[in-house]
Amino acid sequence: MISGATSSDHRANRFLAALDPDDYAALEAHLESVDLARGTVLYDTGAPLIHTYFPHDSIVSLVTVMADGHSVEMGVFGREALVGIVTAVVTRKALGRYIVLLPGTASRITTARMHEAIATRPALRHTFLCASEALISQTLLTVACNAVHDVEARCCRWLLSTHDRVDRDTLPLTHELLAEMMGVQRSTVSTITRALHRAGLIAQGRGGITARNRAGLERRACECYGRIRRTFEHLLPRS
Repeated sequence: MISGATSSDHRANRFLAALDPDDYAALEAHLESVDLARGTVLYDTGAPLIHTYFPHDSIVSLVTVMADGHSVEMGVFGREALVGIVTAVVTRKALGRYIVLLPGTASRITTARMHEAIATRPALRHTFLCASEALISQTLLTVACNAVHDVEARCCRWLLSTHDRVDRDTLPLTHELLAEMMGVQRSTVSTITRALHRAGLIAQGRGGITARNRAGLERRACECYGRIRRTFEHLLPRS
């Protein structure tokens, strides 16, 4: 479900925050704020991308659905990203299924208007290319991370990246959702979160998982968290 958000700061999204004032002003008049409910499918595979989304505190997952019905995550987009247009510059069709992983707000603009702005505003086009490179780097590094790093380190990376995206210490994450995001069994996630809880790094409750010691989580996370963050800081410095 998508509904109109009552109030929102478009620049909560880091791509929009990185734009020059003139470029931001050119988009602002065409931006609308929306609430994204968890589980909402923004686009299914092959569907035309009518809007480009700029998450604020929501998180969107891009998955590919196999012939047997199983789905595999290809990318995750939060406030650091713009959703849809990066993977469909030419076809303007969804590469896979875009589904809201964590609820929250976002800005959106018609993809036709976004293409027009990219084509006619050189500085905005440069920022778009920087954001695209950062997202591609994140995706490729995540593939390598999933292949070589242990589950606890990856779990800490997920907790930290989610913490960055939602701006609050209590993260609306369940064991089932973490297991789905990392491609592991729920029992594996439960074992890891119990260990992190005993170490004083997190607290677990009905509202989700609370980050109690961010520095400790960073020490236990794999190198990929820092590398991905530094890439975005380098390519989108004004954000």
